Amino acid sequence: MKVTGKDVAFVADLANLGLTDQERQRMLKDLNSILEYIDRLNELDTSNVQPMAQISAQLGPSEAKTTETTAWREDILVPCLPHADAMKNAPETDGDFFKVPKVIEK
Repeated sequence: MKVTGKDVAFVADLANLGLTDQERQRMLKDLNSILEYIDRLNELDTSNVQPMAQISAQLGPSEAKTTETTAWREDILVPCLPHADAMKNAPETDGDFFKVPKVIEK
């Protein structure tokens, strides 16, 4: 799969980036280089390679158990800041929502 100049322009527009022609050409070259490298990696036989990172870690052989461990904590429900208190802390509101300056012009 090749990235085209049209793809780069489309993504740059979505990200609101004003790329010069030189920057677009460099981005096109870099992205295609990355995809070519991934294609080369996909040619490798990794069927006998153990995963090195994953969401939940398996216990090591010395701890031979069938359970998995995670680094995540349990979810604990706590009360939210009441809406009225949040609005009191805002520099400017319309009564229901925070008012903030517009930062994206398009």
